[in-house]
Amino acid sequence: MTAHPHMTAHDPASGSHRCGFVALAGRPNSGKSTLVNRMIGQKVSITSSRPQTTRTPVRGVLTRPGAQIVFVDTPGIHKPQTAHGRSLNAVASEALHDADVACLVIDASAPFGRGDAFIAGSLPPDSVVVVTKSDLVGPSAMLKQLAAAAELDFEAYFPVSGRTGEGVDALVDHLVARLPAGPALYEPGTVSDRSEAFWVAELVREELLKSTRQELPHSIATRVTDYEWPLIRCEILVERQSQKAIVIGRGGSTLRAVGTAVRSQLPDGAYLQLAVRVDKNWQRRAQASHYAAQ
Repeated sequence: MTAHPHMTAHDPASGSHRCGFVALAGRPNSGKSTLVNRMIGQKVSITSSRPQTTRTPVRGVLTRPGAQIVFVDTPGIHKPQTAHGRSLNAVASEALHDADVACLVIDASAPFGRGDAFIAGSLPPDSVVVVTKSDLVGPSAMLKQLAAAAELDFEAYFPVSGRTGEGVDALVDHLVARLPAGPALYEPGTVSDRSEAFWVAELVREELLKSTRQELPHSIATRVTDYEWPLIRCEILVERQSQKAIVIGRGGSTLRAVGTAVRSQLPDGAYLQLAVRVDKNWQRRAQASHYAAQ
């Protein structure tokens, strides 16, 4: 994964070159991260069947001849129960405010509801509606969802599948046409603005979410505390001793499996050390966002 934490005004300004930010908003688990990964062409945002997997805006960069799109995958907007939840909503709202184009992502396999309408109410009228997971529903169900979304009276509507890629090219072409003229912000080959340390921490969190299933829905945070290649130390934060035991697993089995899965996604030679620490009620503290990003 090529990551450049800084932006560079690359490719001198040309009237024919387009560049801008496209923010994706939607309810938790609506398929935003899977869609961003598909549009970029590689994994830049972790995915999970659990809601609220994305905790910070992750920028994925797609560079085409004559255009560069910076996709902002935002946390799912929801009714918050903790300081951490309120922080996630604020982060998503800020990303949408700063974007050149806003996309409302709606799950075709879930009923259109008040949550979708609530998010839509905070978006500009020229927003684009993207109905995802077309691979999970039949044509009639997709048409029903599109008809419900059409009541929002936004600028354009696209049925897509982030998993199969169906409809994604048409969506990207439309978004490129909506971008303002301007030079590229990132060097060619850049696919994300996040550091390698952030990416490793996210991979660890993704594998933990898979391994622990429903036992730790929002009680895991990860951060890299030392990154001096090939040594990478990553801390896993939980709220209770019982959760620590779940993360470690019988005889360390879960932690070993997570480490093996993450190392398989890193360059050869990486030496990954995982440590688990208990920090009671970290989600309920105002500074919870400290654990959500690197």
